[in-house]
Amino acid sequence: LPNRVHRTSSLTRGARGEGGAAVDRIVVEGADGVRLRGDAVGDEGDPPVILLHGGGQTRWSWQSTLEVLGRSGWRACSFDLRGHGESDWSPDADYAFASFAADVARVAEAVGEQPALVGASLGGLAALLAVGEHLGPRPLARALVLVDVAPRIETEGAERVRAFMQRHVETGFGSLDEVLDAVQEYNPHRPRPADTSGIERNLRRGEDGRWYWHWDPAYMLGRPRAAAEQGLSLERERLQAAARALTVPTLLVRGRMSDILSEEGAREMLELAPHARYVDVADAGHMVAGDRNDAFNAAVVDFLASVRGVG
Repeated sequence: LPNRVHRTSSLTRGARGEGGAAVDRIVVEGADGVRLRGDAVGDEGDPPVILLHGGGQTRWSWQSTLEVLGRSGWRACSFDLRGHGESDWSPDADYAFASFAADVARVAEAVGEQPALVGASLGGLAALLAVGEHLGPRPLARALVLVDVAPRIETEGAERVRAFMQRHVETGFGSLDEVLDAVQEYNPHRPRPADTSGIERNLRRGEDGRWYWHWDPAYMLGRPRAAAEQGLSLERERLQAAARALTVPTLLVRGRMSDILSEEGAREMLELAPHARYVDVADAGHMVAGDRNDAFNAAVVDFLASVRGVG
């Protein structure tokens, strides 16, 4: 493995994930020394695919997809983005799109062989910038999957996400039931889970005994609505240019109930990258993989099977 990739000694190749797959814990050094921690399943000789979660989530959001891809002939890797989960918090609170994109480029280069990139929301924007702005003799990735994200993001939906993430960032939650109440208020169409183990992986327990989201509060604090909207506006032209520059096979997956990626936003993306394929998943919102996991996994596995030999 390249020097920037390290297996942790705390968990060996024999460890098992929820679905029984052997799991490697790996660490990659990001663009400015921030350590990015992840899991990898599947045969090390298989082509790599990297899964990148959305803002405020962790790599556990991909658990089912990770294991499905590992069983489908891919070396599947899922990473916590900087400031999220078990990855390092940025010492300078640097959570600009460009920094996330630079991390994605480092991870893609570190796995050795051109990977496929699957990014949801923030992870998708970072992957789009990393691939579209890459300079080199060959593309950074063999393929790109964007999950409910594109250069055009609906302001009202983005504000709803921002408000949800900021609401409890400092106060936390007194119980897991409070967390589930907040999630169901934000996403009422998804059934309330009886098993809390999934939500617990997106949380950390504070010294005060309260539950907090498992990401650096600096990622959201100090970003009022006006500043967030200005940031998206400033980045939109850059994202559009990256989309126009795409040459690798690309799949855009939209949740039909999404208030983040509209039909107009999807059409704009397909005009910017005419070669891209498109899947519109019924009965799914912005969190497509969580809302319709089987349909999402099937679409991604089918697409990646068609590009397996690319690179």
